[in-house]
Amino acid sequence: MADDPGALFFEVFNEIGIIEQLSRTLLEARLPEGLIAPHFAVISHLVRRGDGRPPIEIARAFQVPKTSMTHTIKGLEGHGLVEVRPNPDDGRSKLVWLTPEGRSLRSDVVTTLAPDLHRLERGFDVTRLSAVLPVLRDLRIFLDDDRNHPVRHSGSY
Repeated sequence: MADDPGALFFEVFNEIGIIEQLSRTLLEARLPEGLIAPHFAVISHLVRRGDGRPPIEIARAFQVPKTSMTHTIKGLEGHGLVEVRPNPDDGRSKLVWLTPEGRSLRSDVVTTLAPDLHRLERGFDVTRLSAVLPVLRDLRIFLDDDRNHPVRHSGSY
């Protein structure tokens, strides 16, 4: 066990942040013109969680303001990748649905990333990566469950 768990967590989060930046750059190089990682993340979220979700729910999942998510969704809608339809249960709210083009785009991007992922496989010990995946998943689940608890700031920086 580390002498300073806080320092350990900081180092882990720092590494995850750098990995996120590097993987985002790789992903965005494979996306069609005009799309960025947040667009792809929303498409993947709708594939994983099921579409027909209200924008506010998607915004909460990504922990961004509703206005930011609305902008992202409008970008996807402009590319024909999602449709925003009225909620049949509530005439005031909207639901976001993937179009066939949105589903196809996600599949195509995953296919386009295959050579990059194979290069990783050749250059990195997959057994070691498999060993840390459960820990990373548990950390994500903990943070996801914990995110609704208020964060208190000391007021001094």
